[in-house]
Amino acid sequence: MSFFEEWIELDLNPILSFSSTSKIIYSNSEAQFLLNRIKQKELFDLALSYAPKTFGAQTSYIDLNIKNYTFYAITVMYENEDEIHMKLYKSAMVKKENTLNIKNINVTNIFTLVDLAISTSKIKTDINFIKNYDPSIPEFKLDASSFIKTLNQIFDAFKGNKNVSCSILLKIGEYIKIDEKKYSLISVEISTDKENDFSSLNIKENNSFILTKDDNKITIDLPLIL
Repeated sequence: MSFFEEWIELDLNPILSFSSTSKIIYSNSEAQFLLNRIKQKELFDLALSYAPKTFGAQTSYIDLNIKNYTFYAITVMYENEDEIHMKLYKSAMVKKENTLNIKNINVTNIFTLVDLAISTSKIKTDINFIKNYDPSIPEFKLDASSFIKTLNQIFDAFKGNKNVSCSILLKIGEYIKIDEKKYSLISVEISTDKENDFSSLNIKENNSFILTKDDNKITIDLPLIL
């Protein structure tokens, strides 16, 4: 890796390059971390929105909030019609989720924990849970107590829904870097087919996993630490 390539890789701001068909050609480590929470298509559309009208580069100052990120500027550059490049500038208020706490964790079966939370929810609600588990996921280390408390609160937030899907999947091609080590991500997705109001969901700050709320889905991403 050249000095320039290593310098870009170490940049704390997300840097991405897309093809004309929205395929990612390059993404530095910070961009890959961003892609764990934001769809690739959303970022491509963002680049197009702030692209200069002619070949060259353009920097726009913005106040953009996406998931747990706040960006104050964006630079978009293209020199031909085949590639477009983007750099997002993070605000100092951005939460540094790549400093996840992995000290107080133990080997646990995640399927057992999720099933336990589902059983607890069924006592209080009539929700029909549709489970989609990847059986190839091994036992790994996590903060079981904090995880199951969070799950119980999330399931409570889905009260009133008839059907709730619960998936446990390995995120292909995505990882998180903790203390200079790369870990794959296990994703627990709880979702319905309609929008929900999660405003009452008040989960205390936890730095052992990443939690993301969408209109109809809540996702918990955990590093796969064996």
